[in-house]
Amino acid sequence: MPVNYIALSIPFFFLLIGIEIAYTVYKKLGYYRLNDSLANLSQGIGSQLVGIFLKTATFFSYFYIYNHWRFYEFPNSVWTWLILFIGVDFFYYWFHRMSHEVNALWASHIVHHQSEEYNLTVALRQSWFQGGFSWAFYLPLAFAGFEPIMFLTVSSFNTIYQFWIHTRAIDKMGPLEWIINTPSHHRVHHGSNPKYIDKNHAGTLIIWDRLFGTFQKEEDEVVYGITKPLASWNPVWANFHYWSDLTETARRSKGLRDKVNVFIKPPGWFPDSLGGIQRPHEIDKELYKKYSPEYSSALIPYILVQFVIFLSLANFLILAYRDMTVLQLSSCTVLVIATLTLCGALLDQKKWVKRFEYRRIVFWTLVPLLFYGHPYFLYLILINSLAAIISSVWFYRMQKLNLC
Repeated sequence: MPVNYIALSIPFFFLLIGIEIAYTVYKKLGYYRLNDSLANLSQGIGSQLVGIFLKTATFFSYFYIYNHWRFYEFPNSVWTWLILFIGVDFFYYWFHRMSHEVNALWASHIVHHQSEEYNLTVALRQSWFQGGFSWAFYLPLAFAGFEPIMFLTVSSFNTIYQFWIHTRAIDKMGPLEWIINTPSHHRVHHGSNPKYIDKNHAGTLIIWDRLFGTFQKEEDEVVYGITKPLASWNPVWANFHYWSDLTETARRSKGLRDKVNVFIKPPGWFPDSLGGIQRPHEIDKELYKKYSPEYSSALIPYILVQFVIFLSLANFLILAYRDMTVLQLSSCTVLVIATLTLCGALLDQKKWVKRFEYRRIVFWTLVPLLFYGHPYFLYLILINSLAAIISSVWFYRMQKLNLC
């Protein structure tokens, strides 16, 4: 059974986030906002949970090709690990680049770029469905004969490496800037400034961008986010909003060719009948304002309590899903995602949140019934029911005070 190194790294991710928060507060840098950080973490949680369901399907092809069609079998040696590292990083570059240059792929990858901040929580802001296609870019490694567990290990550490480069606390790093991907290089990648868009796609080695003409040095101050801001803290909408835009554009397009091109052309492409290609505009920093709707500070304790409870549940699911039935896992996953949606809706001050929350609480009380027969079933029912009752009374009081 392969080791899930990314899941095991989660405590260290949160430790480093805590250190960065403490540093930025001490220096009064203002790199963190509660609403944005919770939205980023929500995407990370959802990505890991949805990934549980995608893993079998997405890596089946790699295993199948390796077992039936490989033309060589690399030995387990230092040189093999080194060659595999270079191969994984090379194909990551092309996966990442294509995710910016093909609308249908960008529709998933866009999630990672939606934050208007840049801190370590942004590293955890991942698409829920990107794993459904990213694996295809690595299939040449299966044909070549790199053992699947070795591939999973190297690709995991390629992902883990990219966590630390999502920071503004580290400036340029001298000669290392020529070889590896650094915070400075990756800040450029997250910029919505026209000169920074679709640059620096590297995973670990920046040499790929230098070789293939997509390198851009950090020069002007970076404005983070996407050219058309998401303007929402809803994690579900974040994963589907660009698909909605593409579908609407395709509906309005004339002719089958234009309708298909909407999905395979780069972002910003529109058929001539809808005005043609739309180029990104320079950002007026004096007029630019980050999305941040007002909400009562009295909501924060409720949001944080719900978030922490279901963050803990999500972590449990990631570690113990193999011992659960599909129904149990699916129901718990839906409950976690519903809670993340609730937190976003409260921060967005959505009117529908009142009905939504009471329905979530009802579902919350019913999910433990699926674990009938478990040795701790009665304790689970008792603790879960108590937490749900406290939450319902707490939310009712907030509603009466017109806080939501």
